[in-house]
Amino acid sequence: MKEPIPPPTDTIPSSSFPSSKQLGFLVIGAGSRGNAYARAVTTATPGVIHAIAEPHAFKRREFGRKYIWGASESSQEGQEFTDWREWLQWELERRKRATQNNGDNAADTTPIPVGVDGVFVCTLDETHVEILQALAPLQLHILCEKPLALSLDDCLTVYRALQPPEGPNNTPQAPKNIFSIGHVLRYSPHNILLRKLLLTDRVIGDIVSLEHCEPVGWWHFSHSYVRGNWRRATAAGDGSLLTKSCHDIDFILWLLCSPPSPETASNQAHKPHFPRSISSAGTMTQFRRKRKPISAGNATNCLSCPAERDCNYSAARIYNDRHLATGHTAWPVDIVCPDIEDVFHAQGGKAAESLLLSRLAEDYDRDTMPNSDIAARPWYGRCVYEADNDVCDDQIVTFAWDDEETAPHRLAKTASFHMIAPTEKQCERRGRVYGTTGEVSYDSKTISVYDFATEKTEVFDVPKPPPGQNESHGGGDFGLARQFVSAVEAVEGGLDVETAQARFVGCSLEEAVRSHAVVFAAEEARREERVVKWESWWGEKLRVSADAWKA
Repeated sequence: MKEPIPPPTDTIPSSSFPSSKQLGFLVIGAGSRGNAYARAVTTATPGVIHAIAEPHAFKRREFGRKYIWGASESSQEGQEFTDWREWLQWELERRKRATQNNGDNAADTTPIPVGVDGVFVCTLDETHVEILQALAPLQLHILCEKPLALSLDDCLTVYRALQPPEGPNNTPQAPKNIFSIGHVLRYSPHNILLRKLLLTDRVIGDIVSLEHCEPVGWWHFSHSYVRGNWRRATAAGDGSLLTKSCHDIDFILWLLCSPPSPETASNQAHKPHFPRSISSAGTMTQFRRKRKPISAGNATNCLSCPAERDCNYSAARIYNDRHLATGHTAWPVDIVCPDIEDVFHAQGGKAAESLLLSRLAEDYDRDTMPNSDIAARPWYGRCVYEADNDVCDDQIVTFAWDDEETAPHRLAKTASFHMIAPTEKQCERRGRVYGTTGEVSYDSKTISVYDFATEKTEVFDVPKPPPGQNESHGGGDFGLARQFVSAVEAVEGGLDVETAQARFVGCSLEEAVRSHAVVFAAEEARREERVVKWESWWGEKLRVSADAWKA
């Protein structure tokens, strides 16, 4: 086994344009993603979390205590808001006062509260569009959690809001601020090294084919996609491929489609190599009534089910036995009970268990409760075979590329992606890449390169990120936050936005929208059982969107 080597630092640059001030950020949404980015910013960047907007009082106060005001238990003006609308109103008033104070006849000499330089949008997926549209006029730097939006139309709406079309051809304006999307797989040390080996070092020559798998995890899928917030398809029928795996699709395109260096993307030789066709197949195979054990009878909730102790998906076994009973009060237990940690430490394990079980006992009757009320919240004690989920737990997406007829004459290749729920590994991605001179296999920890000429295998052990970082997508959360803050720092230090976007973020808003479009194309192919021809499909979508914008 080869000695561990550091990640390729040339692909994760540090800012050499330091800002003259400390950068502050607003986090909208104090859930698991908001906490993940706040933790990354405060421990791995020179920035600080300055404010939180969150409607749940306990979540908001706990977030503020951890990342903003500390043990003082007292927030200052401009640090705590019940939702993003309250913050927006406050920010508009703050800017108005600042404008007045900067005028010749200052109307108010009261010190102006500190604002923020950027915003992390970490709310439910369906809220992103409205928030991003509202933020656009403020010209703040933005990092939005994935997915960007729940439809292609909404993704393009965000694109137009952040880079409004202008001129007779409705050409998007140059970006005025940094934008990043939560495609964290681009930023882990493991994946950065993998891309370098494939594209820069060309350790297997020309890529011929790629296989990539996301093993979701048997109980993880039941938590998030059967009982949780992402269990229902969108109005258009898009499901778990969008909410769980859009960053996997982006990862594949990053390897096989995107320019090797974003900073040279304007060169013809580095234009994206788009796939010719996209197809997909998948369904909800496991978590449906036909799979329900006979011994469970008519039970709809784990706590009243006679087969509960024998069921792998027992909510009591997953949340209590596997987690709370061992003293673990973080995810996923705190998703079920946001205040569980406080109760556990203040009142003890029995009180925490009682609270948890009371939440798990909550259930609904389809005959008496409106469907809209059922859909409006998660039901973590619901029987997985009696849930209202309708998203795929097994899905495959395939891609095919043609030879390029023009420079740089990149060759044909294929790729496949497999998202599968019932797996031992939880989100520990694995795959193989086949090339003209060798083969690469990878999991979440190592990369193996087999050379046809030497018939030898070289194994690269990727160094683990520091404690607390590896659990966050192999360090991807921290890498993304670091690069976003570095880009903001560079812009505030005088670097132009486009260069900072390319150098530090490595992905433009246009590219982020396009990778989402590929997900929507794959879902359309799955629903309609057909092959999508990418060039004509994407061209038609852009034409229809442009016509609607003009109208």
